[in-house]
Amino acid sequence: MTTPSTTRGPAGRKKPKPCVACRERLVAWTTPRVDYCYQCRPGGPFEPTGVPALRRNLGTTGYEHHSQGLCARCHRSAPQRMEACRDCLAWGVIRKYKWLCWRCHSWRARLPRGTCRTCQRGDLRVNPDQVCNLCDRQMVITLGTTIEEANAHGQQLYLANVAWEPTRIRYGNVRRLDKLSTRNRARGRPGLDSVEFYPANQTQARVVRHASRPGRCPSPRPLHREALPRPARPPMAAFLDAAVLDHARRHGWPKSTIHRTQRSIRVLQLMQDTPGAMLLASDAMLLQQIEMTALPVIDVATAAGVMLDDRQPAIHAWFTTTVADLPDPMQDELTEWFDIMLNGSTTPPRRRPRDQQTVRLYLRWAMPALTIWAQQGHTWLREITPADVRAVLPSSGNPRSTMGAGLRSILTLLKARKTLFVNPIARIHTGSHERRDPLPAHADKIRESLLSPNPACAALTALATFHGLRAGELRNMHLTDLADGRLRLGNRTILLAEPVRVRLAAWLDYRNRRWPNTANPHVFLNTATRAGPRPSEDAGSLWPPESPTTSCEKTASSTKPAPPEATCAASAICSVSPSKEPCATCPPSNSMSTTRHISSHRRARRRRRSHQQRTRRLGAAIAYS
Repeated sequence: MTTPSTTRGPAGRKKPKPCVACRERLVAWTTPRVDYCYQCRPGGPFEPTGVPALRRNLGTTGYEHHSQGLCARCHRSAPQRMEACRDCLAWGVIRKYKWLCWRCHSWRARLPRGTCRTCQRGDLRVNPDQVCNLCDRQMVITLGTTIEEANAHGQQLYLANVAWEPTRIRYGNVRRLDKLSTRNRARGRPGLDSVEFYPANQTQARVVRHASRPGRCPSPRPLHREALPRPARPPMAAFLDAAVLDHARRHGWPKSTIHRTQRSIRVLQLMQDTPGAMLLASDAMLLQQIEMTALPVIDVATAAGVMLDDRQPAIHAWFTTTVADLPDPMQDELTEWFDIMLNGSTTPPRRRPRDQQTVRLYLRWAMPALTIWAQQGHTWLREITPADVRAVLPSSGNPRSTMGAGLRSILTLLKARKTLFVNPIARIHTGSHERRDPLPAHADKIRESLLSPNPACAALTALATFHGLRAGELRNMHLTDLADGRLRLGNRTILLAEPVRVRLAAWLDYRNRRWPNTANPHVFLNTATRAGPRPSEDAGSLWPPESPTTSCEKTASSTKPAPPEATCAASAICSVSPSKEPCATCPPSNSMSTTRHISSHRRARRRRRSHQQRTRRLGAAIAYS
């Protein structure tokens, strides 16, 4: 053992070892070497003395002695403990950065010292307005206020080194998030936050509803958004125009979609019975009759809070049409079952709502029996006996199990709601569905779809063939579900095969080139779903009975064929196919250019013709409204 001398070596250069006696505390000194801590030294215990900085830290901050005459706060090998920033008091800084946050590091490097004119703290870095970092941050926390207003009632502390939203100084010394661009300021288009509009609470009941009838436009010139009549409420029109621009910016809409949505919203305002009231989704759906957009209008108005969704789900109309031929008492009983199955019940006996497809299946399976009972003269389901149920049930097989499942759902629920006195199917065994082996697939058609020149068709076929994904899983697949060559669906993770990765990469490259600014999170898109968050409905019909190739062409019918250099990937795609024929993704260049030239002229003529028809219908709708 050696005695520590007054000459200290480099502070904290060596990592101290534990005491040889207690093996709990660290040695007192490493240079010169001391193998014992202050408590275990012979003749001890001793108090760590001789270092003024150590005595100051131990007395003020309460830190324990670490080693080499330094406390646990100052020694380089001590654990990194979080503290508050020395300048702005933000919590979360460590010794590695000298107990300063990143912003205070920047202020110390480029700003002079001074006294803050707001908090009166001295020896701090201040900006040209004589404000310290902490007081300047208060304007960002409370946007839209001056420095005096933000610090009038105290200061809010925050976490250090956390990314803040970018802010700009506008109109003096007030910080704001939004900044109107020069182009929009010149055109007089304010942002959504700067336009105030409150819809009317009451809606006038309409007496006569004029249907939109196609006809000839009274004016031969085309009706653009500027040529439409002015709405009765200009504040509402300005608010909705700003809402369209804000929604388009967040979802990456192209200019064509923006103009089409603004024109449709202008027509929807002209259709209102009470100008300035809430827009109705049922009125917005009528825009499709004159070939105008409806779904983007509903999305924008819903996000802006001025849309009242009064649409009825399609299953209600289907149910009314299905049970229309049954007696009225039986319809009332089925309506009670339908309402509970669709919406659930909070009163005992409680019941959770079922999926719409489940309700459709049960009613479709039970309709043959209900029709037979109605033809036999039964008007109430409470008149049905077990003998009547056995008489209509098939002898065996899937028809018996499906009809039994539908009748059991209806009769059991009505018995629980005390609409029926007894359950006539309670003791009747109908069996379960037969389990059948799937039919073999056509290898030639699958290979043809895998080598399709359309990247969407190839990717969908690969996912369904190699991993057996269902239609709903393909339709609702998100971009965030793909990571590191794996696909995450619910609670399971699928390791994608190499052919699937190649085709997915080709489709994603094409998707990024075709719709670079779309905000739709789904993997598979088309022209109709690029501007919204909805999935593509065509991706669900991947395997119809006739041919997978036909369904793939339907899935990608709204997308343009990818260029040869984008979808070929001959070395990757063709290598997984056992066929030795030329790759179908590499057509001759001369035939492709000729086909594109002819198709462009046809599309131009079709576009002009549809525009003329839309103009005539729009003029007729305005004339009749």
